Amino acid sequence: MLDYDGCLPVFADLTSGKVHEINIARQTQYPKGSVLVFDMGYIDFKWLNVLDSKSIFFVTRAKDNMDYRILKDHDTIKMDNDHILEDVSIILSNSQSLENYPGRLRLVMIWDKELNCEMTFMTINFSWTAETVAEICKERWNIEIFFKSIKQHLRIKTFIGTSPNAVMIQIWTALIAMLVLTFLKAKAEYQWHLSNLITFVRLNLFVKIDLFSWLNNPFYKKSIPIDYQLSLFSG
Repeated sequence: MLDYDGCLPVFADLTSGKVHEINIARQTQYPKGSVLVFDMGYIDFKWLNVLDSKSIFFVTRAKDNMDYRILKDHDTIKMDNDHILEDVSIILSNSQSLENYPGRLRLVMIWDKELNCEMTFMTINFSWTAETVAEICKERWNIEIFFKSIKQHLRIKTFIGTSPNAVMIQIWTALIAMLVLTFLKAKAEYQWHLSNLITFVRLNLFVKIDLFSWLNNPFYKKSIPIDYQLSLFSG
């Protein structure tokens, strides 16, 4: 979970691979007005109804086989963005789904030029523009990038200990290291690639230098002051 005011994580939960993420999501308490962005694996209409009742917003991809009935077609003609294909209010038509979520939902369909395909997003916020809904959902890809970075750059090849506690400590340490490196990358004036930053930090772990001076200008070689007392014995 991300505190977007400071763009720093405020919550994480580590479980075995057998535990589905939705179980953790159902148990987690979110502040009123939070915006949850998740993939289709989290779509549970009973849980979404609970979020709605607590004034918690969500944005997710809509499933292709979702049965629904259109209640209102919002005006998309006046929109400046031609990639917004549809913006409608709907109600679920499947009896079980309707029982779990009897309220209105909003569907926004866009044309993604990069992927060259249609994408449909679902939310309960009707005050945002269709463009905002699409942009919020696209931000979720930063989560995928985060996990990709961990797998590529902080690979845990061997475990120091094999007990559950030892494994958790090592994984948490990797996550903390990833957080610190991402923070340094964001604060540095030099445009680091994360992989390069990790490599250079490893090489300079035991070097006594000013961290941010080095981060901002890593290839500047500072002149070494001459020790004139030692020069007396040179010859």
